[in-house]
Amino acid sequence: MSARSFGGGLLRRSRDFRLLWCGETTGKFGDAVATVAVPLIAVGTLHASTLEVSLLSAAIWLAWLLIGLPVGVWVDRWRRRPVMLAAAAVSMALFAAVPVARWAGCLDYPVLLGVALATGVAAVFFQTAYAAYLPGLLAPEDRAEGNAKLNGSASAAQIAGTGAGGLIAQVAGAVGGMLANSATFAVSLVCLTAIRHREPRADQAAPGRARGGMGKEIAEGLRVLAADPWLRAGTLFGAGANLVLTASNSIDVVFLVRVVGLSPGTVGLLFAAGGTGGVAGALIARRIGERLGTARAFTLLSTVLLVFDLLIPLTGRGAGTAFFVVGAFCLETGVVAGNVIWATFRQHRCPPELYGRLIAGSSFVNYGLMPLGAVLGGTLATVLGLRATMWAAAAILPLAGLALLLTPVGRARDLPTEPLARPAAGPTRPAAPTPSAA
Repeated sequence: MSARSFGGGLLRRSRDFRLLWCGETTGKFGDAVATVAVPLIAVGTLHASTLEVSLLSAAIWLAWLLIGLPVGVWVDRWRRRPVMLAAAAVSMALFAAVPVARWAGCLDYPVLLGVALATGVAAVFFQTAYAAYLPGLLAPEDRAEGNAKLNGSASAAQIAGTGAGGLIAQVAGAVGGMLANSATFAVSLVCLTAIRHREPRADQAAPGRARGGMGKEIAEGLRVLAADPWLRAGTLFGAGANLVLTASNSIDVVFLVRVVGLSPGTVGLLFAAGGTGGVAGALIARRIGERLGTARAFTLLSTVLLVFDLLIPLTGRGAGTAFFVVGAFCLETGVVAGNVIWATFRQHRCPPELYGRLIAGSSFVNYGLMPLGAVLGGTLATVLGLRATMWAAAAILPLAGLALLLTPVGRARDLPTEPLARPAAGPTRPAAPTPSAA
């Protein structure tokens, strides 16, 4: 590993990356606070049922299924930074609306569900634009370092945010945690506004690209995603793993509060302790990829470490909380390290003019199943019980990793580094106006 990998690297050399890193890390802190605060509002303030709590998780991810594919087309047509700015501003207002509604005496379950749906829509725009914007901000040789830094700091922010979310809920009430999340989006807005990097318009970045109708452009991205065996394998693996993980994640807080009998502060601390695995995963991803090969490392992380999810249903009071911490730590290590490796591969593999659509197509498959997973988790927990459902999800999760062994990813040493050939242009059509840079 070179010397530039340590100390500061990109954070020292690139002002724009430093601003993006700061804004994204702050935003992840707020998201982590909301991850704990929203279920606690539903459980403690609104006295929601287990199924209703799981529906909140489903609502957040439902937007990927409903609008994920057209958003990918729009992101390929527009400059990405203005999209990120608009989505961050909408999220800031929505999260601030929850405590305002509480103080006005009109906060109920439908309002909270509506906020979850609307913030999910904003997240689709932000995450798709962010993923397509990042490769243009980084030189190819800096992408692995950039992905490691962003994932590592996101994991650290998650640790702090989940711990803070539980403590804020215990001291000031779960609704107060939503103000903290809203404030982090304000910081993100300031950082994004200060970035100097400006993208060319889509017709300048890819002058030979033909623009068709919405359906044609969506189909073009899906064809490329389905035709490439590497992208296809990673997408299907992610879809299966996310389906099962969401089933258990949607009832984690309810399980810890109502079955194990933990306080909100302790719940936050457990999530924070388990989240340290994400920092470990970001730190080891590049090294393990260089030593074992990127494909082998991704496969190893996606098979062996997922097995540790079987420890989580054993969680109990006192020393029994160690089962949750160890299981969550190993799971986070595997997920984040795998994400670093896969994100770097995808940035090299995808043609820039198709990046928004390929991200959206992959996310449509990956995240589109997550609402189903959340509803499935809540339904099974209602029928079978919370602990039994946690056991079922933990037993099924490793099967997604084993299925990866049957794909080219599971049989290769390294993921390919050469980009896909640019698709041939079809009949041209006058381009629609694109928004100006913010």
